[in-house]
Amino acid sequence: MNLRLTWVQPEDLLGHELRQAAEDGRDARAVAARWTEAGGPPAPESAGASGTSRPGLRALAEELMDALAALPSPLSAAEPTSLPGIRALTAPRTTPPPAHPTGRTPAPADADEATPRTTPPPAHPTGRTPTAADGDTALRDRLHAAWLGRAAGCLLGKPVEKLPLHAVRALARATGNWPLSTWYTARGVPPDLLAAHPWNRRSAPTSLAENIDGMPEDDDLNYPLLNLLLLRRHGRGFTTADVARLWLDELPAGRTFTAERVAYRNLLDGIEPPLTALRRNPFREWIGAQIRADVHGWTRPGDPAAAAEQAYRDAALTHTANGVYGAMFVAATLATAATGTADVHRSLAGGLAVIPPRSRLARAVRRGIALARDTRDFDAVVDRLHTELGGHHWVHAVPNAALLAAALTHADGDFTRSIGAAVSGGWDTDSNGATAGSVAGLLAGHPDRLPEHWTAPLKNRLATSVPSFDGIGFDTLAELTHLEAVRP
Repeated sequence: MNLRLTWVQPEDLLGHELRQAAEDGRDARAVAARWTEAGGPPAPESAGASGTSRPGLRALAEELMDALAALPSPLSAAEPTSLPGIRALTAPRTTPPPAHPTGRTPAPADADEATPRTTPPPAHPTGRTPTAADGDTALRDRLHAAWLGRAAGCLLGKPVEKLPLHAVRALARATGNWPLSTWYTARGVPPDLLAAHPWNRRSAPTSLAENIDGMPEDDDLNYPLLNLLLLRRHGRGFTTADVARLWLDELPAGRTFTAERVAYRNLLDGIEPPLTALRRNPFREWIGAQIRADVHGWTRPGDPAAAAEQAYRDAALTHTANGVYGAMFVAATLATAATGTADVHRSLAGGLAVIPPRSRLARAVRRGIALARDTRDFDAVVDRLHTELGGHHWVHAVPNAALLAAALTHADGDFTRSIGAAVSGGWDTDSNGATAGSVAGLLAGHPDRLPEHWTAPLKNRLATSVPSFDGIGFDTLAELTHLEAVRP
């Protein structure tokens, strides 16, 4: 039997590392030539493993992965991974701009790097950071809505995960569900369309309108649970090593993917953080750290810098540069939204303020925001983003962050439009839907303000393999998260 393990076998990783090298400007032509001459396969398009490995390729792949790691990147100055390096590029330079006449914060210019960076606006009307005394019940309600929003957005995107954009659109249009405003369903979809674009195999039995029965397990919910457990055990001063130990104790290896699985393997090989993110890890700028960031933002209302720092310590186990920035951006956006005093545009500005402005992720986010503000038809926004950023893998942090920012901007705080736009844009549909739902849930402020057709099927029940959480209710999760948010 030839066992093919996804996301960790060197002969599959090498093609992804060559792609990563092209993206960050390393000259990998000599390495690519050696790999091609040896008959090495390209990177798998969507799955974690290619076909049967040819004898001898593994040793060569390991050698070439190490050679690629030694190549310098011309982007390193604009895209540091160290926290001091990031902070040096994000220090405030000016006071916030005057309020926009519409009440919305103007989006940063897409490519005008000469535009001064701004600090996020005050999260509280008095300019101070809110405390528990500002309204325990209100914060708890916001967190409840955020948990529900994250689950609903994730579940909406699950059946079409990995499908190309035209299939995401066609399957919804076939049932009159476009723009996307309710769950996907197989009822009424022509058989030939389903044959050409089958639902995600693992998700279809639990994520179509006709079979949703509570929130099924998903890594987009497992990681927030783990980070809630992290804070309960170690508090806000946790270290990256604490994250690693928690994973080894509580996270089944088979529930990890891409960069997380590589880092897990590295831990078992005796490699310590932050080298776990670097050693033979071509997925270090993908979306994995970004989907782990919510709890760091939820528990730091009004303090986006602290939320971003927590997200950094988490992300450093598995990711570098843009992979880390995605987590910091989401955490700071959520921390700004969690105050209950900022709209979605100010929240996104708070997220942008903590990441290096010349990084590819920051440029992509600004591009997504600008397109969404200037274009009424969201499908046209998505088409532009796919044209400009479609060369990345569909799980890469850069295009997904751009789509997330565009969806949230275009929806202008509306919950249904937020998750619908995020999922309808393709790429990592369940992850983008989850984060959009988290932000939009916070902005809604209360679970009763989320449309019932999104929340009722969840039945206040979450399935997970994270110990002690299986079957837990979202109301209980809100209580536990609130305790961490107000912890001194």
